[in-house]
Amino acid sequence: MKRKAEGIVIALSGKTAKVRMSGQIYCESCESQLVGNASIMDVYNPVDATVGQRVIIDLPEASLRVAFIVFILPLITTFLGFLAGVWISQKYGFPALLSEVGASIAALALTLIYIKYFNRTKTSMMPVITNVKRVP
Repeated sequence: MKRKAEGIVIALSGKTAKVRMSGQIYCESCESQLVGNASIMDVYNPVDATVGQRVIIDLPEASLRVAFIVFILPLITTFLGFLAGVWISQKYGFPALLSEVGASIAALALTLIYIKYFNRTKTSMMPVITNVKRVP
């Protein structure tokens, strides 16, 4: 089920655009209209829409992969960091608490950096401008 929305381009930055949403979202499968609050969002702009144009946007559905990366991956890597800290404290004789907490924090920080990088490089999960709406 793809959802479509309508909005106006208010700013451009490379291949992304800031779009003020009209507050109406259309659902292809049920052909109903959902009304929400108007908001501003970053949108991938492959059609080279310009500032001031009214555009149609496809909104992707929430992905299990994205949910895993954002919520589960930090938990897993923090736990693995803890286990690495246990190993470091046993092998090299460092204080257990210091090495466990330090390795956990380092693993979490690296994961958060990865998530930030993933968020910037993956345009497949961004809303996409599919069409410029012609004004009569």
